[in-house]
Amino acid sequence: MFSYSVLFAVSLLATEGLANISFPKPVIECDKPLAELNGASGKCLKGQWCGPDKLCHFSEISNIVKPQQLFDNNLAKRAPTTDGRCGKDFGGATCAGWPAGECCSQYGYCGNTEGHCGAGCQSGCAVQVTTTVTPTPSNTPAPGGPPASKDGRCGKGFGNATCKGWPLGECCSEYGYCGGSAAHCGVGCQNGCDGGDPTSSAPIGEPTASIPITKDGTCGRTNGGAICMGWPQGECCSMYGFCGDTSAHCGDGCQNGPCSHEGGGDGPAPQPAPITNGGRWDIVGDSGVPVMHAALMPNGRVIFLDKVEDYTKLKLPNGRLAYSAEYDPVTNTKVALSYKTNAFCAGGTFLADGRLLAIGGNGPLDWLDPTVTDGFDGLRYIRRSASDASLNGQSWSEPGHKLASKRWYPSAQTLADGRVFVTSGSLNGLDPGVPANNNPTYEILSKDGVSNGRDVPMAILVDNQPYYMYPFMHLLKDGKIYVFTAKASQIFDIAQNRITKTLPDMPGMYRTYPNTGGSVLLPLSAANNWNSKVIICGGGAYQDITSPCDPSCGTIAPEAANAAWEMEAMPEGRGGVEGTLLPDGTILWLNGHSLGAQGFLLAANPTLRALHYDPTKPVGQRFTQLAASTRPRLYHSVALLMLDGTVMVTGSNPNEMPILTPTKAAPYVTDFTVEKFTPPYLLDGKAARRPTNLVIPNKTWTSNGSVYTITFNVPTTTKAIKISLYHGGFVTHSVHMGHRMMFLSNTGFVAGRTSQTVRVTMPPNRNIAPPGPYVVYVVGDGIPSVGQFVTVN
Repeated sequence: MFSYSVLFAVSLLATEGLANISFPKPVIECDKPLAELNGASGKCLKGQWCGPDKLCHFSEISNIVKPQQLFDNNLAKRAPTTDGRCGKDFGGATCAGWPAGECCSQYGYCGNTEGHCGAGCQSGCAVQVTTTVTPTPSNTPAPGGPPASKDGRCGKGFGNATCKGWPLGECCSEYGYCGGSAAHCGVGCQNGCDGGDPTSSAPIGEPTASIPITKDGTCGRTNGGAICMGWPQGECCSMYGFCGDTSAHCGDGCQNGPCSHEGGGDGPAPQPAPITNGGRWDIVGDSGVPVMHAALMPNGRVIFLDKVEDYTKLKLPNGRLAYSAEYDPVTNTKVALSYKTNAFCAGGTFLADGRLLAIGGNGPLDWLDPTVTDGFDGLRYIRRSASDASLNGQSWSEPGHKLASKRWYPSAQTLADGRVFVTSGSLNGLDPGVPANNNPTYEILSKDGVSNGRDVPMAILVDNQPYYMYPFMHLLKDGKIYVFTAKASQIFDIAQNRITKTLPDMPGMYRTYPNTGGSVLLPLSAANNWNSKVIICGGGAYQDITSPCDPSCGTIAPEAANAAWEMEAMPEGRGGVEGTLLPDGTILWLNGHSLGAQGFLLAANPTLRALHYDPTKPVGQRFTQLAASTRPRLYHSVALLMLDGTVMVTGSNPNEMPILTPTKAAPYVTDFTVEKFTPPYLLDGKAARRPTNLVIPNKTWTSNGSVYTITFNVPTTTKAIKISLYHGGFVTHSVHMGHRMMFLSNTGFVAGRTSQTVRVTMPPNRNIAPPGPYVVYVVGDGIPSVGQFVTVN
């Protein structure tokens, strides 16, 4: 989350024409203000609000109370919602009869929480609030005629309201705002146009003496009410106050400009899927530290990494708390590891030599632990080896290398030559609605993980602020990189520093932080010429606990000539959902929530059931609902494929600091349990039929078409095999950085024989299998062997 308890969700309320409306101020005082922000006072500072937890929070949203009927003055004539969306941006629909609640929230979604029925509620509210604006003879609509505007909005998008009596002018502009300038009364004017020349070529916009035009690409309520008129990248002011022309700017939440309110098209509604209760959940251990980041290492153990906390279960030799641990899934034991710089919301990848690299982070908390310093530009390294047990238990190495700039919430991808592409992040952890806080650039690290010291702006990140952090990235077979953020994606040529292809926006809600879904690169193979397909599932509407979550999934082949999204849906909306490839090429979708967003105390309704996805089946038949866990896995949780074909699931720390006992304000505890999910392919006697005795004589494989020999045993009933080459990557915030798998061509398998000697062929270049540690699985009739690590170079 952005700083401690910093909510960057903002009002969707447009500012144009509201100069004469005054709003009530919150008067409640908090019992527990944030000490680092407010000192000892119980009063919240300007721009803060007192939340239900009686803590002060940054959020200008609560200082704006939208009157219940400001945009809906005749609710009796409005139709009830059919999809849970309501209010001004969705045809004025009410929430009458909606099962989740009849309050229409400020963002246009039905429910019954305080976020729906309290400040900003549009209709069906528990407490009606009023405005100082009252009808006058001049703005009272004539019987049977079109209504007069009550809020400065008018025309076809707002009930055909006129601007009769509006103090700033009676012309209704092309974009549906009242005013008296040439931009209102000229070209595009909808009604009341006598005040100006309707044939004027004056630019269209809403400038008045009190409504400025943007000078820096920021706009809307949080930026002085500025509009985007004439801004080169587009004239729509997005929900979070940035100018642009994408569906994220002009769609749902658009504040002013040529808004479409379509959000890039809706994704499919939730789709029922068979429930088999397949798979099994077992609690097998304790992580020792809250798990924010994780990676499977070449020694078969898992590294857990967290931020600086005021409580963990492990201590270091110096008596300080440990914020990292090494976990052995065979013995279910752990040891404490130390680091020097705060790894809060870092990115990560594996270097070519097998070391894990954690990239970026957050500032120090000297009052809590002065031994851990600023990690915003930190680089942390750790090495493990299947052949050198002396490395086990060694802590993170930090020789002092730094990034070119500070990065909180960055993403990373190892390239074919071993260099590392690092992109995105925040410069200082403050509100990303302020461009000066953001770092929409990339930099390159050497194959040894040392920065070249140069930041390069990246257009897709600039255009999609603030939904630009933790972007999804997948390396393509030609060395270009597929990048997705918000709803937008493109193919980017790193070598030429240019966009080579812009792809269609994905329908539905936002998909990246803070409404993060999950993204998986489907298995690559020679059979499909190593062409890529990417699936993205889940997401949400805005960063607040009231946000609905998106059930839809989209698959795209970015390299295809006419790349388009193929849409389908999970059985329920999910945010914070992460996809983990299984050795047979299917995907397990785990963790997350069906209400809210990523961030501290911002998620509810944990989604507990595992979902199995088979990409080889027809659309509509790919999902199956498997067994459900009993442990909520919300913000800061992880899922990783293990060597034995099971999946480790752990973490969930949706609180600023660990909480062990649930409270009304913090209902979800910090979860230290480690679970093992056993997929159906290892149950009901199938584990006895898995390939065994895998021997890989040469543990260094090269991605240049080289051929390697492996041996193993299978039951004589085995009809077919696949050889999977798997890279688990760095896992955090439901983003699996570098995660990829390929099916290798193989020859020599003989059905009906127990002992097998098979030759496998590596991909033709390192873009398909970038250097680093990989796991080889033999999959016989869909059942995987225990995997073994190899080094790919």
